[in-house]
Amino acid sequence: MKIPLRNTVYEKVKQQKNIVDTDLLADLNRNGHEITFKELNKVLFHLEILGLISVRWVGKDKRRVEVVEKPVSEAERSQGLEQQH
Repeated sequence: MKIPLRNTVYEKVKQQKNIVDTDLLADLNRNGHEITFKELNKVLFHLEILGLISVRWVGKDKRRVEVVEKPVSEAERSQGLEQQH
């Protein structure tokens, strides 16, 4: 069974913490995923809508892709404090 491309992209970004889109595309193509820039954009857009990544422009032709760190809610924070005691 083949792993979905969006899972592969998310794992690559998660490993790197942040990566430039052109480097991500080159890395994916180097590792056997022959995708176009258009396909990568679709995957990045989908992951951004899901709230898993953030994509920001860092230059005229480059975008920085990074994992969105989930903020800890007040309920989770208080629950964590209770478990420590």
